[in-house]
Amino acid sequence: MLVVYNSLSKQKETFKPIDPQNVRLYVCGMTVYDFCHIGHARVLVVFDVIYRYLCQIYGSEHVTYVRNITDIDDKIIQRANENNEDFTQLTHRFIDAMHEDAAALGILPPNQEPCATAHMTQIIEMIEALIKNGKAYAADNGDVYYAVSHFDDYGQLSGKKLEDLRAGERVEVDRAKNDPLDFVLWKAAKPGEPSWPSPWGEGRPGWHIECSAMSTHCLGNHFDIHGGGMDLQFPHHENEIAQSEGATGEKFVNVWLHNGFVRVDEEKMSKSLGNFFTIREVIKQYAPEVIRYFILTSHYRSPLNYSETNLNNAKAALTTLYTALKGMEQVEAANNNGKAVEKFYKAMDDDFNTPEALSSLFDLAKDINRYRQNEPQKAEQAAASLKFLAAQLGLLQQKPDDFLKAGQSQQGGLSDDEIEDLIAQRNAARASKDWAESDRIRDDLKMQGIILEDNAGQTSWRRE
Repeated sequence: MLVVYNSLSKQKETFKPIDPQNVRLYVCGMTVYDFCHIGHARVLVVFDVIYRYLCQIYGSEHVTYVRNITDIDDKIIQRANENNEDFTQLTHRFIDAMHEDAAALGILPPNQEPCATAHMTQIIEMIEALIKNGKAYAADNGDVYYAVSHFDDYGQLSGKKLEDLRAGERVEVDRAKNDPLDFVLWKAAKPGEPSWPSPWGEGRPGWHIECSAMSTHCLGNHFDIHGGGMDLQFPHHENEIAQSEGATGEKFVNVWLHNGFVRVDEEKMSKSLGNFFTIREVIKQYAPEVIRYFILTSHYRSPLNYSETNLNNAKAALTTLYTALKGMEQVEAANNNGKAVEKFYKAMDDDFNTPEALSSLFDLAKDINRYRQNEPQKAEQAAASLKFLAAQLGLLQQKPDDFLKAGQSQQGGLSDDEIEDLIAQRNAARASKDWAESDRIRDDLKMQGIILEDNAGQTSWRRE
């Protein structure tokens, strides 16, 4: 029985889909004006695992995962102007880059990936419904605003109260608003900006309305789960609730899931601190699966501390798991009963507790190593379970040798062919009982990060 922490109720709840034959998940995706950073990597991996696990429970044919793309907003327009290029060229380039990064991290494609610019009809229709329902108004300057005081439940997600927000509000510069807390739904076009026709004149949507329109269009007015980073809880997700429920008159989302922040060496990640890393920068140093594993070592709601130490620990852990699977390549992945399997599901059913789920994989690796020599059938059963459970986390998807030999070598390091040649020289030395030469080659390889393993008359290797 799956239990999740609902940010809306501030407690764990048994997950009960509206329709078990049609479980619906929406996640706020990327604003595509730059390369994805490690904070985006966490969102991608966390909700990929949640999606995979929902598919495991309900069947992939009964789960719909929507992750949107914001392809028009202030940052996109500013960056396009800086580059002196059309905004669509900019967004298409970074959408492609995002897909490359996601594929490298083993992220399954969502069932739908709507873009804001392709949903202007739905956006305008929702704004019209809000005006009709008395929740929004057109201002004299051509903008349209949401009237937060006209939505009684504003603050239900974040716990914020209008009187407290208003007390902390600075003197409002924009006199077009009826209330300083009102937020924009439609922005009147400025000279040189991309714009679309609307009943209120040429303009473009505000950020918040985009997600409300896309999510309800793809999944219906009322759906199961909405997710995103913790930084989106207020105002973005709070405003989504106000917009969607104000327009439809129905409950918007049952369960809200928010992943925690990423810190770098225990400091907040920011460009000003010089500790801001894109996914493709990190992939140059660490295999993508190492990054994925590292993200799963922390519970999705907890802070995640990015550091070389933690990434190296993730690499060592994956190496242990892949080493256990060596020689088990022909074993078919299967779900076998056992304490480790039970431990895995108990962890995942408890609000997607991936750190505890990962520990069950090591229990199975120990079983493989314990049974490998004398009880090969039990070893194969443990290997099958290890593969099956790891796949639900998007891990151990490579052949063991491919992972173990693909460690990132430093510039000028040995190539695979050079390593194989040295191993052949060592084998020749051993055959002639030149143990000193054999040891010298082994030690030399170890100094260069290459670990040799002699087993049953054969020598295999992996990068440290």
